[in-house]
Amino acid sequence: MFLAPLVFNAAALCYLIRGRPMSSTPSHTPTTVSLADEEAVRRILVDTLFGLWATVNNLTRLRPSRHERYRVTVFGSARTEPGHWVYEEVKQMCSALSAMNCDIITGGGPGLMQAANEGARAAQASQGAQSIGIRVHLPFEQNVNPFFEHATFFTRLHHFVLISDAYIVAPGGLGTLLETMMIWQLLQARHLHDTPLIFAGSMWRGLVEWASAMMLRPGFELASPQDMQIPCCVDNAAEAVAIIRDHHARWLTAQGKSS
Repeated sequence: MFLAPLVFNAAALCYLIRGRPMSSTPSHTPTTVSLADEEAVRRILVDTLFGLWATVNNLTRLRPSRHERYRVTVFGSARTEPGHWVYEEVKQMCSALSAMNCDIITGGGPGLMQAANEGARAAQASQGAQSIGIRVHLPFEQNVNPFFEHATFFTRLHHFVLISDAYIVAPGGLGTLLETMMIWQLLQARHLHDTPLIFAGSMWRGLVEWASAMMLRPGFELASPQDMQIPCCVDNAAEAVAIIRDHHARWLTAQGKSS
């Protein structure tokens, strides 16, 4: 059950509220309200949206006791063309992961997302692994793999969190950075547990080095040294697959399954 599409746009909710507190209107109020009564209509909308928001937040606390599938999300650039060595390495990496019976999750677009889904499909027939794309509607860059589609980045990111057991970050731009930093922060705040976050490639190692230098300055600490240990930096796809293989084996044991 995917709850992410139910999450509401916070900006729209704030616009409706406009500083007004949630209603505490007694239960004996009239059962009908005229649309001509703008303030009463606004109050009903605010109360209803707050109630729905609380319901969705409560439902998203639920987690299955057992997962049927182990799912690896791969973040990466939409601009990397087929034939580029990074494209081919991501494709081979996801083929190897699918051969381990891991499902592959991507943003559902072109570039390295397409490479990941192509690699997954290469091993799909014999292993039964799935290839899933979670798109967001954009006027550019996204033209393949339409499996799920979200209207906002907010709900799309939440969807990634709900269904993923591990994350591999391939080279990418601002979109990849947005996705990566959210997962890093959720792990730092312990909203995610025992979930590998793997940075593949030198550009991400440079990000961790920058964060360590800027956020751990003596006398002006903005993070803890343990936060910088959350992402695991690797140089190539083979090293990323090795980490997933180890975590997948422990996941199988925890789920009471055999490899």
